[in-house]
Amino acid sequence: MTSTEPGTVLITGPTRNLGRHTTLALAERRADLLLVGRAGPDLTAIAGEARARGVRVREIGCDLSRLADVRAAAAAVRDLLASGTVRPLRALVANAGAMSADTRRASVDGYEMTFAVNYLAHAQLIGDLLDSFTAPARVVLVGSNTYSANVWRRMLHVPQASWADPVELARPAGGDTNPGMTEAGTAYSNAKLAILYYAHELQRHAGAGINVSVFEPGWMPGTALGRGAPAAFQAIGRALGRVPGVSTPQRSGPLLAAIAVDEKWAHLRDGAFVVKTKPTDVQPVALDRDRERRLWAATAELLERADAAR
Repeated sequence: MTSTEPGTVLITGPTRNLGRHTTLALAERRADLLLVGRAGPDLTAIAGEARARGVRVREIGCDLSRLADVRAAAAAVRDLLASGTVRPLRALVANAGAMSADTRRASVDGYEMTFAVNYLAHAQLIGDLLDSFTAPARVVLVGSNTYSANVWRRMLHVPQASWADPVELARPAGGDTNPGMTEAGTAYSNAKLAILYYAHELQRHAGAGINVSVFEPGWMPGTALGRGAPAAFQAIGRALGRVPGVSTPQRSGPLLAAIAVDEKWAHLRDGAFVVKTKPTDVQPVALDRDRERRLWAATAELLERADAAR
């Protein structure tokens, strides 16, 4: 690693697209790795590719749509750290993400799937590991500019966030008819706005030696993020992904790895928002102390409710 002390980086969603290329870039930087993702051949394969670069790798099978799985993954990480099996935990990259095409779809814990995977799973994991970092350490969350509409996003009909109380955002849509892709896009943007609010509040609760930032990889159409979308929507995404200048996992993965471990970015904290390589001011809607406090409290309520239901 190129930070002050060598150590271990945990990354969620390491098997595909941005996560895969970030994982390999971290391995090139000599970071030992904890790979948290769905168990199976894809996780085994990326672990093997990283090991071939000469670093120590541990796979932790975890379905991030199941909060019990996330809690178990955090416990496994704590055990590895306590036994000295892995080097100190210096960074956590909250990369895993999904956009459910049907906002009626609920996780096993009863929460809307996009909110559950993008936001609640990472809040659970980070909260369970907050006392397990060795300073200086970093938490890097993957965000998105979709939380706010600009001219280009309006032209492409990309929905911006429509904020509500977090307990309401976590509730699956009702009814017998799929609300559609506009509602799915709004749910995704809401989850990404939640990540910004959470990053600001997390910094207030984290130890002095833990820095929190948010990375926006740029628009990457055609990735697995929209794998639940209709086939026509996915085909359009793949075509747009070939447009010159559009971000790709191959380009953005190493940038995310750099935010996690390179000395150049050691100063980032307070939920600093980096768009690829440029620290960027967020829109005023993403700076709301009352919403941030409420999200923190509601998150604890939602996680406790899921734990109690086991």
